[in-house]
Amino acid sequence: MSGIGEGQRGRSLGRSAPLLGVLLVLLAGWFGWSAVQQWRQEANGQALEEARDQAVQGLQEAAAGQLKQLQQQLKNERVQQALQAGDAAAAALAVRESWTGVEQADVLTADLANAYADPAAFGYARLALLEAALAEGKPSLRVVRDGGGNRLGLAAPVQLGSLGPAVLYVRQPLLRLTSPLDQVSAPSTGFLGLRQGAHDLVAQGDSSLAESAEALARPVTGTPLRLVAAVPNVEPGPLGLGSLASAIVALLLAFIAVLLVVGRGRLPKTLPLPRRAAVAEADHGPTLSESLQMAPPPVAEASTTESAPPPPPPVPAEELAAGIFRAYDIRGVVGSQLTPKTAALIGQAIGTVALEQGLREVVIGRDGRLSGPELAAGLAEGLRRAGCAVIDIGLAPTPLVYYAAFHLRTGTCVAVTGSHNPPEYNGFKVVIGGETLSGDAITDLYQRIVEGRLVQAAEPGDYQQRDVSADYIQRIADDVQLDRPLKVVADAGNGVAGALAPQLLEAIGAEVIPLYCDVDGTFPNHHPDPSEPANLEDLVQTVKRFGADLGVAFDGDGDRLGVVTGEGRITYADRLLMLFAADVLMRNPGAMVIYDVKCTGKLSDHVLRNGGSPLMWKTGHSLMKAKMRETDAELAGEMSGHFFFKERWFGFDDGLYAAARLLEILAQREETPDEVLGELPEMVATPELKVPVADGTPHALVAMLVAAAQSPDNPYVGGRLSTIDGLRVDFPDGWGLVRASNTTPVLVLRFEGNDEAALERIQALFRSQLQPVLGDTPLGF
Repeated sequence: MSGIGEGQRGRSLGRSAPLLGVLLVLLAGWFGWSAVQQWRQEANGQALEEARDQAVQGLQEAAAGQLKQLQQQLKNERVQQALQAGDAAAAALAVRESWTGVEQADVLTADLANAYADPAAFGYARLALLEAALAEGKPSLRVVRDGGGNRLGLAAPVQLGSLGPAVLYVRQPLLRLTSPLDQVSAPSTGFLGLRQGAHDLVAQGDSSLAESAEALARPVTGTPLRLVAAVPNVEPGPLGLGSLASAIVALLLAFIAVLLVVGRGRLPKTLPLPRRAAVAEADHGPTLSESLQMAPPPVAEASTTESAPPPPPPVPAEELAAGIFRAYDIRGVVGSQLTPKTAALIGQAIGTVALEQGLREVVIGRDGRLSGPELAAGLAEGLRRAGCAVIDIGLAPTPLVYYAAFHLRTGTCVAVTGSHNPPEYNGFKVVIGGETLSGDAITDLYQRIVEGRLVQAAEPGDYQQRDVSADYIQRIADDVQLDRPLKVVADAGNGVAGALAPQLLEAIGAEVIPLYCDVDGTFPNHHPDPSEPANLEDLVQTVKRFGADLGVAFDGDGDRLGVVTGEGRITYADRLLMLFAADVLMRNPGAMVIYDVKCTGKLSDHVLRNGGSPLMWKTGHSLMKAKMRETDAELAGEMSGHFFFKERWFGFDDGLYAAARLLEILAQREETPDEVLGELPEMVATPELKVPVADGTPHALVAMLVAAAQSPDNPYVGGRLSTIDGLRVDFPDGWGLVRASNTTPVLVLRFEGNDEAALERIQALFRSQLQPVLGDTPLGF
């Protein structure tokens, strides 16, 4: 009987083999089709990048050729004669006649009076081009709106006889620059565009991808242009498998299907199936109580050798610069300290920490530095290597990266930015689970890399591109609208904030005059650090020239704010914090307001008078945010221009949002912005003073000064000592501070007094303590 049953089962299995084979063939086709689709998408991406790089090279050569021809025109004998004679019209005519194809040529005096008489009609881009040529003292190039459309604009400084400095402007057909784009073709499923600022000048491919095209952008060296590119996200295969894994599964399924079909006729009549135990045996298993008493069977450990490759080997400490892992973020010199390989290791370490906290999705974005694209690509590779899903928002101010982490509900993000450091620097600001990494958490990333404690996923994480800038602007504009229009000059210093600031401020109701808002990672006009008064000189002049109500300036990644009044006076961040505090405390009486050790001594009294709770804390954006979470503060700010609003915002530092809140407050008042800001308490004060010292010595030097101040021979008699961050001494008529910078090898000092005499006395006291320690090092005060 049992033999007959087994034979029947064998024949049944034999008959079902074709059906099972068909099912396996269908599954193989599904996996195979997915593999082909992924390979095709990857090939399109590679083709697009090759087209982009070829176009960038051609654009750079075209731009260089145009500038070279302009310089040759300046040497033209007829042009020179007209310029020396002071005849602007004759010089322009000579250029038009000797340079074939030129649409227009003009020579304007350096004051650009006619241009500033109606800058909107003249064109801000054309005005910026002329100003750039005059400021840099060399020929410049950019795309301008002129002659009824986009044109190639060229400008060079000249001497116009006895009339003095002037500038030559030449308008060319845009094709003179963009013709190399006609020689390349983007895949129809991709997008390739030539972009200046936020505007696409020429585009190929699928325009619906334009919003995410910053992720693969490359700068056109020597111009304010960049070539942006995008391809659709590569969709993972069934079960989330990649192309290679899908292809392998397809082949295995097809092979099994063939075996089943081919072997159908040769299946034995009686398959050697396991004999069934008697029914009686099956019914006499252990009882419930017996089962509970039995020890659970041992669980075999899952083998990881087949599911995931081994983690990378430890990196020798000498191959990874420990000094780039700083107190608030990661920052170093590109090439020598930071490379795409380093970025990938850092990304893998960040991904490892995120996964340990159950966080898989990570938002990344980058500022406008030339090294940004390759470092962002390395970072994404490392994050995906760890198994994290990467959401790349491309070119973006750091606050936009923070916002995206909230908006997309990831809680984790990395901004690739060198902040306000020189162009050769870059770095990473890291947020994991809503907490900005600092101190030991930054050091832990270094230790994980050198010890090889990194997760290596079996399959790389997903990668997609998103653009959230419109959502960011809309979110702020829905909350902040000006009661009356204000004319504002916005100076981005060619940092990444320039891609967003004009649109944001216009969206809340301001009339915006952009200054250096073209993103250029070489920062050709001035260094993007609004805490340095020298960097605000152009903003002061532009505010006065346009009769603007206010001037706002942003640092390289847009998380800090500087302000200039209509009369050209710099309003330092600690006084702005007074204005913000009074506004926030009207709606939140008793709220905590945090400020750093560099802020004015008047700030604490001002917060108290407005019904708040002041707290002085350490300098550093990550330290400030941690203290805000600990104390549930509604507002915080630093002398450097970082402002942190938790009321109506998310508590991260955001120079763009701070500018919007400032304009909102000023527009509510009947007085002019100068009058409103002039009412704030003020003392005689210095800006931040920075004294360079040997690398690795700042903290040790400050420790010596603190030890001397706390000794029985305390030289600061009558002063109240604070050592939470360096040494600050408050006197009844002023205060002084010396602290070690956590980002550069300098000592940071600041002094304030009720009058000049008090200021000089406090400075002399600190000078007497610093000079013996620093020797011949100039103190600068």
